[in-house]
Amino acid sequence: MPSPTPSPVHDVVVVGARAAGAATALLLARLGHDVVVVDRTELPSDTISTHQLARTGMVALQRWGLLDEVIASGAPVIRQVTFHTIGDPGQPPRPPLTRVIKEKSGVDFLAAPRRWVLDTLVARAAQRAGATIRYGVTINGVLRDNTGRVVGVRGYDERDQRVELRARFVVGADGLGSRVARSVGAERIVDRGAPGATLYTYYAGLPWPGIEFVTRTGSLAGVFPTHHGEAAIWVCLPTATLLAARRSRPLQAAFTTLLEQAAPQLAERLRDAARTSPVRGMLRAPNQIRRGVGPGWALVGDAACHGDPVTGHGLSDAYRDAELLAVALDAALTGAAEEREALDGYEQARLRESAEIFDLTCALAQYPPVSTFIELNERLGSAIDAEAAALAARPVPGAAVALA
Repeated sequence: MPSPTPSPVHDVVVVGARAAGAATALLLARLGHDVVVVDRTELPSDTISTHQLARTGMVALQRWGLLDEVIASGAPVIRQVTFHTIGDPGQPPRPPLTRVIKEKSGVDFLAAPRRWVLDTLVARAAQRAGATIRYGVTINGVLRDNTGRVVGVRGYDERDQRVELRARFVVGADGLGSRVARSVGAERIVDRGAPGATLYTYYAGLPWPGIEFVTRTGSLAGVFPTHHGEAAIWVCLPTATLLAARRSRPLQAAFTTLLEQAAPQLAERLRDAARTSPVRGMLRAPNQIRRGVGPGWALVGDAACHGDPVTGHGLSDAYRDAELLAVALDAALTGAAEEREALDGYEQARLRESAEIFDLTCALAQYPPVSTFIELNERLGSAIDAEAAALAARPVPGAAVALA
């Protein structure tokens, strides 16, 4: 392949244009920085995700002026959550409990938009703010100077032409299998294993009044209403249970069996609905945290921290940490703080602010007895409310640009 044309030095190159990457680029561009985002896949396109937004994610989108756009896209406003509990053998059945979503941190509803809608919306907002997005670019390594500092990325485009992008900082927002993380040698500093699995699909043809959770020892199943009158129907369970169900049967049949076991009433209701997508999911969902910063580079989103989908907190993690990283990089780029001080501050903040929910996620992914599972979920709700309140109390990065 011919040598690439020498490129200017950008402020930041972000690898990955989905949740964490697009959000980081959006905020940095609003703060006035020269940002280039690269992704091998063009948006709109889908990705594996349960895609329900916890309150923290909703607060983030509202802060950035994007929540109205999410709802205008057709994502249903969700104002209630119903909890179904199937007790252990010998325990009396519990009646369903429905709770109205209360106003907290300026948000009084939830949403579960499809990822191909949500990610595209945030990426386009980043472009409007001045970020450049280059699709069809696959990154296969980083560039370093003679001190070992990361000064850019290298890869190739859809025409197999070499690409080199130089920047003062490189952000890896390229997911669980992050090439940036591997290239910079970002080791796992926390590894709690991968005991849990998740399967989901979409159904249409029934009314979906709100989010539903069905708790049973050994599983969590539920409903997330989403675009086009559909709902994501999902089941989270131990990996060993899924592997046993997969023996000698296709994935769809295994999903049907597992849902019937985890949520029999929900499975019965779905007999009158139409499945509108293949079954997708993750067989082994790791609970891990990577070192997130180094000379000239930082990680964000699943590249930095990944937890089991049982808590549905991945998007909120990505948006929360995108703000923390954008503020840190802005301080380094403007000289308000030394680079090491700014990056170390981001690292400490993301680890501190993710700790409680990460620990609860790991505990829930062990699928303890129903009573313990419910107690952990109650603690999770309180932790999310505190996290959302802390986010809502901060200055909004680039707020003046967002309002312009």
